[in-house]
Amino acid sequence: MSKGLEGIVAAQTAISCIDGINGRLYYRGIDINELAEKSTFEETTALLWYGRLPTVPQLARFNEKFVANRQIPNEVIAVMLTLPKKTAPMEVLRTIVSALSTYDPEDLDNSLEANVNKSIRLTASLPTIVAAWDRIRNGLWPVTPSTQLSHAANFLYMLTG
Repeated sequence: MSKGLEGIVAAQTAISCIDGINGRLYYRGIDINELAEKSTFEETTALLWYGRLPTVPQLARFNEKFVANRQIPNEVIAVMLTLPKKTAPMEVLRTIVSALSTYDPEDLDNSLEANVNKSIRLTASLPTIVAAWDRIRNGLWPVTPSTQLSHAANFLYMLTG
């Protein structure tokens, strides 16, 4: 009899591979250490979603979509302002993602294209939500996302002002 999940396949995926014996993690066949050293968040996201690292033009289009979807509606910020400051960040994230869905133009469309668009909008807005909540619970006003920064740099900018 196996202890815990030892020897049990929970799921099979082409997205990641865990080599527990050697302590290695791979995304789409690329060592996570190499990705961490040489790839941006945007490149890694494209790799996970599309199965390969993007070309320069593909990455530029991908970045444009993220930048265009960073801002969250003022009405959603207003919801955040009503939450008790002691609310756990994950509870806020769950609540605000649900609130955001009511503003999604493709909310009820489950086509592949609509789901990709929703994934882009959600991925682009998550740092905005997290940074806004951190500032709100510390008595500060949220910082508007920058259109000039990478995804990671924009997150740090919104956290620190």
